[in-house]
Amino acid sequence: MEENFDLLVIGGGPGGYVCAIRAAQLGLKTGCIESRGTLGGTCLNVGCIPSKSLLNSSELFYKAKNNFGNLGIETSDIKLNLKKMMSNKSKSVQILTKGIEFLFKKNKVSYIKGKGVIFSKNNVVVYQGEKKTSYKTKNIVIATGSSSVSLPGVKIDEKNVISSTGALSLEKVPKNLVVIGGGYIGLEMGSVWARLGSKVTVIEFLDHIIPGMDREISKEFEKILTKQGIKFKLNSKVDAVKNQQGKLIVEFSNNNNNTKENLECDKVLVSVGRKPYTEGLNLLKAGVKKDNKGRIEVNKKFQTSITNIFAIGDVIKGPMLAHKSEEEGIAVAEILAGQSGHVNYDVIPGVIYTSPEVAAVGKTEEELKKLKINYKVGKFPFLANSRAKVNNDSEGFVKILADSKTDKVLGVHIIGPHCGDMIAEMGLAMEFGASAEDIARTCHAHPTHTEAIKEAALAVDKRPIHF
Repeated sequence: MEENFDLLVIGGGPGGYVCAIRAAQLGLKTGCIESRGTLGGTCLNVGCIPSKSLLNSSELFYKAKNNFGNLGIETSDIKLNLKKMMSNKSKSVQILTKGIEFLFKKNKVSYIKGKGVIFSKNNVVVYQGEKKTSYKTKNIVIATGSSSVSLPGVKIDEKNVISSTGALSLEKVPKNLVVIGGGYIGLEMGSVWARLGSKVTVIEFLDHIIPGMDREISKEFEKILTKQGIKFKLNSKVDAVKNQQGKLIVEFSNNNNNTKENLECDKVLVSVGRKPYTEGLNLLKAGVKKDNKGRIEVNKKFQTSITNIFAIGDVIKGPMLAHKSEEEGIAVAEILAGQSGHVNYDVIPGVIYTSPEVAAVGKTEEELKKLKINYKVGKFPFLANSRAKVNNDSEGFVKILADSKTDKVLGVHIIGPHCGDMIAEMGLAMEFGASAEDIARTCHAHPTHTEAIKEAALAVDKRPIHF
């Protein structure tokens, strides 16, 4: 037996490492167990961070090649150096993962490398190669995240049929790329490779892309991406992916009339969702219960069926988002320290980092109709926003949904430039129960993209100034 802890966190992703740091700040002797060899989890190593690096680089490449001439910036002989672009991505990841190690040292969190297995409610054994070490702890937090899922009969080999991980490390630009799944990840990675020269086709099972987001935003987004050259096969089910003499054939059929189609391509990106990663934790023997979707069941204090074992992030119910995991990690640490940690699930933003970006917080129109809540809508297009106009970046709009009686903001949906940052204002407003009138009466700097938010708030009461 090596060491006794107040808290052992299994998983060093956004939820786990943040939980560990906050617990240590609150005076708990804390250790964080991570099997990957680097901290940051899927998000930092093979998810959010490297994908944003490629999204940014590919957008700059695309604009330099196609748009700079219109602005009077003349360029010639622009070339893609994919190896260098990938190297820049990897360097960013390395710097940030080392940054978390520094934060662990600064906050006196013990970084334990290896795979953690729960042997009892107070005992975790860590396996690292041949080495096996046992630790005692008063509390355990499970923060092991999620892994990619595929479709029946479609095997991901990360060479030809790839997950988002493989899509972040391709050695050359595929001539034709088929993306299975029209959600956040598929559209982001599809955008990257479309900008770099791939002909991209997205196959989506539903009759619309970005399931779960406001339908009006979804329609507008599809229209913009189509204009950018991405093709869509909606309401379609993938039946098989076959490799025929080095070429991949994707077989799919229409859900309505069962019409069968084939697409030939170089690579297939499977992006149909993720599942909680709980394998090898010994949960059954430890007595930790899961629901019928494989998620760990927790109460409002994030306690599992074993009261001193907690779970956060992708392994429990809710959106699989890094920032949701972080909030839960902080909440658990504060609960363990005797404080009142909590998460407001009504105000968790979601962002798609394409160009234009898509961002949302709160309820969609479809959800409000289902809940039979009467609401008002205020919309304002970026076409009428002076900053967006002068930047030649005026696609999209801001949409605010407010309660018909109280004027309280219930949901905000934006498609347009910089909206991944702009949504923070609306999250803060909703956290404090703001009305559309409150936002309309708040002075916004001119000329900025955020003025579109003020105008949309004015539009809730049918009084926008510039549209």
